[in-house]
Amino acid sequence: MRASTEEILARLRQPLPVHVASSAGLVVSMEKSAAAIDRKRKRAKNGGSEPPRRKAGLGPLPHSDRGDLAATPWELLGVLARATTLARQGRGRGLAEQWQALKYCEALAPDAHGRLALTEEGLSPEQSYRAMQARELGRAFGLAVAERAVRNRFPDCLLSTVDAEAVLLAGFARSGPRPTLGARPRPDYFIEAWQPGEPSRVFAVTVNGNHQVATKRTSTADRSAFGQLARGAERAEHFHLVEWNATPCLLMSTELLAREGITINALQADGAGLLPTRPATGPKSADAVLSKRNPPYANSVKVPSAEGRAARIQDGFFIPPAHAAWFGQVLARVGAASQLAFAGAGPEIAQYLTDDQGQKHYKQRTFAGSSSVHDARHEFDSVTFVGTDQVFRLGGIRVEAFSGMKKDLYEHLVEGEIEAYRRRAYAQRDDIPSGTTAPKWGPVSFGDDGTVIALRILPMRE
Repeated sequence: MRASTEEILARLRQPLPVHVASSAGLVVSMEKSAAAIDRKRKRAKNGGSEPPRRKAGLGPLPHSDRGDLAATPWELLGVLARATTLARQGRGRGLAEQWQALKYCEALAPDAHGRLALTEEGLSPEQSYRAMQARELGRAFGLAVAERAVRNRFPDCLLSTVDAEAVLLAGFARSGPRPTLGARPRPDYFIEAWQPGEPSRVFAVTVNGNHQVATKRTSTADRSAFGQLARGAERAEHFHLVEWNATPCLLMSTELLAREGITINALQADGAGLLPTRPATGPKSADAVLSKRNPPYANSVKVPSAEGRAARIQDGFFIPPAHAAWFGQVLARVGAASQLAFAGAGPEIAQYLTDDQGQKHYKQRTFAGSSSVHDARHEFDSVTFVGTDQVFRLGGIRVEAFSGMKKDLYEHLVEGEIEAYRRRAYAQRDDIPSGTTAPKWGPVSFGDDGTVIALRILPMRE
């Protein structure tokens, strides 16, 4: 029997455990899967293919990060919504991308053992949507674990999770009617751990999901999760900050139909990932308009000799020391653009992006009904949030979704004041409302960056 709208909203705000798998055995399984992938590629190219480079030094997460992830389904969908505001996948026309998470409101619920699992509705998407569901829910679960790992490592920092493509387009875009990165492998996201007046830390993140029902008879080479981690290691190896292998990374593959319930397989590699301390004002602050830079890609990464292997040079998205401060500006500005899009801003977003990053897209008018409008205001725990809303039907009942930012923080970003926003957000980090619901609302997800996304049932029309 299909759940009522009230039941759906109630389970969206229920904290549930999600299994996290990370061990030395997972590293071995990933390496075996990688070897099988390499053999298959070599056969396809009649032995002429050189094995791809993969991230070195991969290992399991620290023990403190291997426990179950405790989160509400709505918090996980909030992670997805925040991460995709600049994705421009063609459905929401950029400004409304966060609403793509709403289609999963009925897809997640506790199973018979009290663990988070796909519902009957979630188990039966149309065939053409299965890949999309795996990709998007893989982002939601994978980024939630990745953010927890970074937050545990740097508890005094705030986090910004940004789309890696949106960042890399600033310096590596290929020319054309619509600048792109082409098919060059790269991470999916960057997570920046930041604190005003201190160096930031940058993590490269890859996230995937799959619907495989693995059994004891499923070989290591045939396990989708292991193959996704192996390919994630390839993508992570194509980004380097300052020098080879100095950027920490997190690789995630979510099994939506695992026997233990939804399971997030996670690996990590250590590294400094340091960005220079940025001044609060002037041309090197995040408030300044970006200068044009073209960091190297072809033959840009120098890999030193090690363990009997000769030194080599390889392609990659390489940020040399001379461009590190600029890259920090790019990260901060893309993060600001993402937050404004999440709150329904329009042309104000364009100030933070270059032409190659799609500035024109945010300057022009978008199709009616698909673009966000910044005209909503709500209070949570006596704190005013401003943003945008969307009304849709869930189980035949009209439901309102609201996404926005704390009013004073939003005003800083609209005025182009990223550094002031960061100082204020950091000072107020302990004052941001928390909880999984609020009076007159159903499920609510607060971000420590001052954002919120919430649902509520609207009164019936007379």
